[in-house]
Amino acid sequence: MPRATEAKYQNQAEASGQAKTSSQARSSRPRDAKARLSHYDKGGQASMVDVSAKSHSHRTATASAFVELSAAVLAALPANPKGNPLEVARIAGIQAAKRTAELIPMCHPLALTRVDVQTKIEAGGVGITATVATTGPTGVEMEALTAAAVAALTVYDMTKALDKSIVIRSVQLETKTGGKSGNYARKKG
Repeated sequence: MPRATEAKYQNQAEASGQAKTSSQARSSRPRDAKARLSHYDKGGQASMVDVSAKSHSHRTATASAFVELSAAVLAALPANPKGNPLEVARIAGIQAAKRTAELIPMCHPLALTRVDVQTKIEAGGVGITATVATTGPTGVEMEALTAAAVAALTVYDMTKALDKSIVIRSVQLETKTGGKSGNYARKKG
C-alpha cells in the first residue's frame, strides 16, 4: 500500500482510538520486508491483481468458524421446522465458495475442483470447517473463508427465532497449500 494511503488509515485509526501500539504494529508486519498489499496500483487505487503470468498449480485452503449457541438452541436443532440447519448451512457454504468472486470485489473467478463444508455440534455451539481446492494461478483462501462465514450465517438464520444472542466468532484461515508464498498452517494454542 502506498505510504500516503498507509498514513491515511493510520490517522483514521488514531482518531477512532484503534491505533496499534508499536509492539502490535511490529508483530503484524509482513515477514518479508518487501511484501506489500497487492490490491493497490502505483497511485494507491484499488486494483485487481493480474495473475495471467502466474503458473497454474494445485492449491488448497481450509477455513473455520464457530457459532455459539445456547444449550436450548442446541437441543432444538433436530426439531427445527425449517429443516436441518447444519445440512442447509453446509449447502450454503458450498454455494458461497463458488460465488466468492461475486461478493469480494478483487477476487478472481476460479474453477474450483473441490468444496467440502463440514458442520459439527460441539460444546457451546457448532463448529464449521470449509476446504476448497483448485488448480489455477491464484489461491483459494477467500473461497474457504467465504464458505465458512456463510455457513455460520446460515446457522444463525436457521436458529435466530429461538435466540437473538447467537454469536459467530473465529472465522479464520487454518491452512493453505500451493502458490508462490508456499504453505501455511495456523499455530495451535
